[in-house]
This record gives sequence, structure tokens and C-alpha cells, in this order.
Amino acid sequence: MHREPDRRKSGPTRRAVFRTIAGVAAATAAGGYAWTRLGDEAGDQEGAGRGTSGAGSDGAATGPRTFERLSGPDRTVVRGGDGDTLATFTDGARTAVFTGPSRTFSEPRTTDATVTTDAWVRVLPHTWQRGMEKADWFSGWFGKTLGDSSPDVFAVSFQYSSAGAADKHDSHGLRYAGTAHFGPRNTDVENPLDFAFHDERSDFYDYLGADWTFPDGTRAQPEKARYGDVDCSGFQRLVWGYRMGIPLHNTNTAGAGLPRRAYAIAAHGPGRLVIPDNRRTPTDLGSLQPGDLVFFAIIKDRPDFIDHCGMYLGLDDGGRHRFYSSRSAANGPTMGDLSGHSLLDGTDFYARGFRAARRL
Repeated sequence: MHREPDRRKSGPTRRAVFRTIAGVAAATAAGGYAWTRLGDEAGDQEGAGRGTSGAGSDGAATGPRTFERLSGPDRTVVRGGDGDTLATFTDGARTAVFTGPSRTFSEPRTTDATVTTDAWVRVLPHTWQRGMEKADWFSGWFGKTLGDSSPDVFAVSFQYSSAGAADKHDSHGLRYAGTAHFGPRNTDVENPLDFAFHDERSDFYDYLGADWTFPDGTRAQPEKARYGDVDCSGFQRLVWGYRMGIPLHNTNTAGAGLPRRAYAIAAHGPGRLVIPDNRRTPTDLGSLQPGDLVFFAIIKDRPDFIDHCGMYLGLDDGGRHRFYSSRSAANGPTMGDLSGHSLLDGTDFYARGFRAARRL
């Protein structure tokens, strides 16, 4: 579970207010709010989502708040009247982490581990800067988002789980969510646990089976053989770009938004690095926050080359730092342990290859 440092004593008040928020969100559609994300249709309420203002019995959602500045990285922490963390906003990033009802994510097909978290990862309408809580838009947006029960980044990500996820279609019949696979079968490789057993190079528009025009006018066309497939970076572009609205571009150089490959996202992606790539395995993971993108050098012959990326989920039930990524062995998005444990700490394959982290 994710916690910002809390310098005042907290009690059961926060748990009570978020139980209230969850109840209000489930029971109150009228008076709530809705928005349409890229790839969602206004008529698809599960995709677009509804929320409420989230008023709680002790006023934590609508009452006095304090805004505390912390460093490493520089960020603003919002606390309620009881001192508990309500949300965290990082300078230079659009990723916001709210405290909400606890959820458990699991994938029994590939691991016994579970991740239970009260972190709800949202995307800010603007890149956060110090003092932005005083902006005209912030108060209304914050009140709505604090009580929002619609799918956040984590929930959207698991709408593509290789362990099985229900198909979702927009009003035009486009399947925008449902079980994703990594890529077409590579017939030259026999071992299903080999990293090349399924071919990479499948981007978000391959999964969708739809043409895509990028802001620079570049037009991409999906390959029919890759329909329903996304490789590791394509999966992050599908979630953060297509679904959550962060801009995308189609190169591996610096540009507005998310570039194509994992190494390019690590080097040129939006947001800020919270763990820089020093070409060695980081030993201090204290700066990580749920939703951070994590990057790995996993090619034996190129130990300094970033070739895989995933999304940090937080601590699992064993107290280990677990991530979620699209991988060949699981044939799609996984938090599991096929052909390497999905862990950042320890001495396993991915932990040894872990190099950097970026907060979008």
C-alpha cells in the first residue's frame, strides 16, 4: 500500500470517509459528473465513468485541507483535516495519486501474489507545478476526482489482462478493451518461455485494428496479424495515451508526449525521472509511487540498453515491489512470474535488469 509520510497522528476517520465516498459513488448517479476519454464513447458509462463530489461525514472530502511540500521528488501532498494523505501531485508530471477505497489485484494463472492498494492513479488536466492548488480550476476538479469511482489507470490497465478480461466496445463497434496478447507467434522459437516466442512490434493501433493519425500528420496502419496485440511499450501507450489522453507521437526521439519504444520513453517521455538510469540496478526504491513507469535492460548482449517497460503497482502481499507489463511468456499484460518474477527488488531476472523509473 502506498503512503506519503504523515507527520500527524491519524485515526479511523480516513477509513470512514472513504467508505462513505464509495457508498455515495455507488448510489448517486444524478448530480455526479462524467467525461469522455480518448477511445471511450459518452454512451459507455463504464468506460467513461461517473463520479460524485465525495462528501464524507467528517468533512475530509470537502472540509479544511493542507498542502504540504515534500522533496525527492518535489511534490505537493494534500492532507485532510485529520492529517491523512488525500492526494499527491509531483512537479513536472500529470500523474496524480489519490487515496481511495482499498482494492486487490491478482492473477492466479501466473502468480500467487496479490497487490492490495488504496492508491487510485489519475491523470491531471495540466502538468503539475508548485502552487497550482491556487489555480481557478483546481478546487472543483479536486473535489470531483477525490470521490470518483470510475476506472482509474490501474483499473483500465487490468481491462487488458492476459488472464482474461471482458471485451468492451464503443458505439461504433470498435473493441477498445478486452484481453490483450503480446504479439504473433514466432515459429522459429520453440520454448514458450523464451522472450522471442511471441513477436514484439505491436502498438496500440494494432490492438485496436484501426488506423491512427498522429499530431504531426503521420498515419499508422495496423497489421491484421497483430489485431488484439500490444508489446510492452505499446501497452503503456494504449493505457496512458489512447485511454487516458496523454499525447502520443510515432518516433523514438524527443517530442510532445509518449514516444514508441521503451528506451525512448525512458529517455524522452513526458513527466520526470524519479529514478535516473545510471546503468546499474537502483538500491533505493523509496521514491517510487504507484503508476510510475519502470524500465529494464534485459538483453544479455546489451546490458545497458533499455528494452522493456512496465507500470509499478506497489507492494504485494509479500512486501515486494511488483510491476505490471505486457510480456511474451504470459502473452500479454501480466503481474505474474512466468519467465521471471514481476519484481523490482531482489535478485531475480527483472530485478537485476531494473534501471530507471519515470512519472508521467
